Amino acid sequence: MPALAPSLLLTLSNTWIKICGITQHGDALAACELGADAIGLVFYPPSPRSVSVRQIDAIVRDLPANICVVALFVDPTVEVVKQVIATGMIDLLQFHGEETPAYCQSFGLPTMKAFRVGKEYDLRKSIAMYPESKMILLDAYEKEAPGGTGKMFDWDIAIDTAKDEKLKLVLAGGLNPENIEKAVVRVAPFGVDVSSGVESSPGKKDIALIRKFIEGVRSVSS
Repeated sequence: MPALAPSLLLTLSNTWIKICGITQHGDALAACELGADAIGLVFYPPSPRSVSVRQIDAIVRDLPANICVVALFVDPTVEVVKQVIATGMIDLLQFHGEETPAYCQSFGLPTMKAFRVGKEYDLRKSIAMYPESKMILLDAYEKEAPGGTGKMFDWDIAIDTAKDEKLKLVLAGGLNPENIEKAVVRVAPFGVDVSSGVESSPGKKDIALIRKFIEGVRSVSS
């Protein structure tokens, strides 16, 4: 298995920050310059933030070498995932659907498995099925969308999950510059993931909001 990008190896004292739903090179570069550890590209056509394989190079070119580029999928075909990986520009695979543990680990790259809090299933048992995932992401459940809804969930559930020292918990769902300091202090996650909370419109990031978000995280975690 390839070595993890340096930004995946941060300790809890330096909260890992991912800006997801990036569709433009300028937004990717700004996020990196402002201190993000990772950017996320969405490969899920129904999403307003979806990008194609052909766009990857234009979005991630000239980014710092230590930035983790994450590819997000929702129940993708094997062919789609392989096409994205074949670009050689992806460091981490993020799965937001019903992908099995074996499927997630079949591509030879580190993975992050997302779970939607509020859906009818045993969260603890489901997470335990993915011991090989480098990170576990918790997002809010919304029937009509697998993520990026800007909805929050009960952080007490995340707090309980974060107590498992074996897990690298990434908190998502409704995070924004106004609540991020409280979220980091209360949950103490390995990382945080934001998309709609730092946008001017779906897929277009607001640089001022990204700056405020990252400053908020760093003010209470480093």
